[in-house]
Amino acid sequence: MKILVTGGAGFIGSAVIRHLIENTDDCVINVDKLTYAGNLDSLSMVADNPRYQFCQVDICDAPAVARLFEKYEPDAVMHLAAESHVDRSIDGPADFIQTNIVGTYVLLEAARKYWQTLSPAAKDKFRFHHISTDEVYGSLDDTGLFLETTPYDPSSPYSASKASSDHLVRAWHRTFGLPTVVTNCSNNYGPFQFPEKLVPLMILNGLAGKPLPIYGKGDNVRDWLFVDDHARALECVVKRGLVGETYNIGGFNEKQNIEVVKTICALLDELVPHSFFAPHASLMTYVKDRPGHDHRYAIDASKIERELGWRPAETFETGLRKTVQWYLDNSQWVRRALAGRYTGERLGLKAA
Repeated sequence: MKILVTGGAGFIGSAVIRHLIENTDDCVINVDKLTYAGNLDSLSMVADNPRYQFCQVDICDAPAVARLFEKYEPDAVMHLAAESHVDRSIDGPADFIQTNIVGTYVLLEAARKYWQTLSPAAKDKFRFHHISTDEVYGSLDDTGLFLETTPYDPSSPYSASKASSDHLVRAWHRTFGLPTVVTNCSNNYGPFQFPEKLVPLMILNGLAGKPLPIYGKGDNVRDWLFVDDHARALECVVKRGLVGETYNIGGFNEKQNIEVVKTICALLDELVPHSFFAPHASLMTYVKDRPGHDHRYAIDASKIERELGWRPAETFETGLRKTVQWYLDNSQWVRRALAGRYTGERLGLKAA
């Protein structure tokens, strides 16, 4: 296939592209605006592959997006471009509305107009795959799981913008017949993640002897999904998912945030045994909770397992060990990724 991947320089997008280039015969067009979290260093190992092409384009730029479809004639779109950090959405919702909602609309319209020019066979083959989050479902109590049929109840500007984009994608399928498929995933972690998110922030703060800030009591629960497992799942969906369907993708790894941080501390103690800052758990500190912090997310991923045969290969323990080791081995990537754009400061305090 020839696949147009939006947001391909981001954390999940770059994992998808590395997977496609290294494990399939697909051609990939990476479309990315290169915001603070976009990093082409994450794709250096595939950058010279003849099946890979990078285009620096803002998905809100309708003429530029239309030219991409005209030039590359993709068989599928994997739409990952999004503002994604909840704390940033509290401090500045406008970027989330623009990229996640307006950008998705622009992309849908370009895809629809392109799709309508295709032959019947090419129309049947084409897919618009929208990659979303479990946060659109809101918060769970201590029991239960998110199903594909769970009603939407987003809490943050980020999750509300992603819920909006999900609804747009389904509307373009129902109204215009555009062959779409939607996936909603749980919390991703792994190599190449921008250090504002929980796992890399805790790793890097621990290595530097900085405080490890834990929101509230640390009892918020998330389902953790290793990013390479997610990339495999997304390939399954774009190639074998049924048009109009939704697939939840989870790691079967529910953990309280405090458990995640303690496990990272133990790994740092083991892998950096002579660290001046060991035991790293002594760096843990509790801070005021995030406004509107959802209590628990948990994905029922049985549909994608049953219908497409996907299961995660990594447990939380094996995936987190690989992740910590990767950050230990790739300090140059971290330095270049940060480059003055983020210094580990607390975000999302405007509503506090």
